[in-house]
Amino acid sequence: MTTPVLSVRGLSVRFLMPGGRRIAAVTDAHFDVAPGECLALIGESGCGKSVLASALLGLLPANAQAAGRAVVGDLDLLTADERTLARTVRGRLIGLIPQSPAAHLTPVRTVRSQLEETVRALTDTAGRAAVRRAAEAAAERAAFPTGHLDRHPHELSGGLAQRAATALALVGDAPLLLADEPTTGLDRDLVDHTVDELRRHVDTGSRGLLVITHDLAAAERIADRVAVMYAGRIVELTDAEAFFGARGPRHPYSRGLLQALPDRAFTPIPGMPPELGALPDGCAFAPRCARATATCTALPRPTDGLACHHPHVTEDLRA
Repeated sequence: MTTPVLSVRGLSVRFLMPGGRRIAAVTDAHFDVAPGECLALIGESGCGKSVLASALLGLLPANAQAAGRAVVGDLDLLTADERTLARTVRGRLIGLIPQSPAAHLTPVRTVRSQLEETVRALTDTAGRAAVRRAAEAAAERAAFPTGHLDRHPHELSGGLAQRAATALALVGDAPLLLADEPTTGLDRDLVDHTVDELRRHVDTGSRGLLVITHDLAAAERIADRVAVMYAGRIVELTDAEAFFGARGPRHPYSRGLLQALPDRAFTPIPGMPPELGALPDGCAFAPRCARATATCTALPRPTDGLACHHPHVTEDLRA
């Protein structure tokens, strides 16, 4: 059996608020990412996706508490100290492609200087010429034009900024790439290009990719598996082919999400997501769900990647 590049078990994140109130931003997340696989973590804004990513990188604010396990290699990310996170995890074990990459690039330095600095920090490459070649190689792997390396971030288009951030994430040859909303703010052509580039890096077979997105069209293009998050919980984990296929997902919330795709009949989900600090008893989606019954006041135990008392079932999905 192939060892996952990332194994998450029971990951939960709580925020301690003034007055002692606790907010459950992520609850009991379980999933793996295998080498050569892309897992898309999808859901509405505010459901906990980016909080989960911050937990993996040790970037949670001081009032947050993380529990559970999140293992890359032999290292549990949730118990690692800041020195280990800074020197071993960020860049080396996990390459981050951040949301709004232009805002994360240093504005007063050229792309080349930032790449060369990252090469020196994350690799054993020595010597000016060798560092320069390694930086240019990373740019080429991310399809960033070497003729633009001496430009500053403000001189780049959104697509070029995205590719610059991807090049930086690739320098350390991290086994896991984490892309947080990599298509936000891009037009459709740039979305397709970005997705294809990320997919190409995963298809080498040695890396895993965790994409956090609310862009279902992008998830459909890139993902091998899909994890659907609602109110801090992963409510469905399934193959992308089954999820986006004609029969669709089994969880009622997942089915509602798919109605946002342009090629499907638009049927809005009634109501609003609950506040994470005031979740209802049992299934958090039950107040918005047409299939809900009194049974749903009890929290469903996830079975076969599904947390629902009354899922949609087809003959093929039962097989």
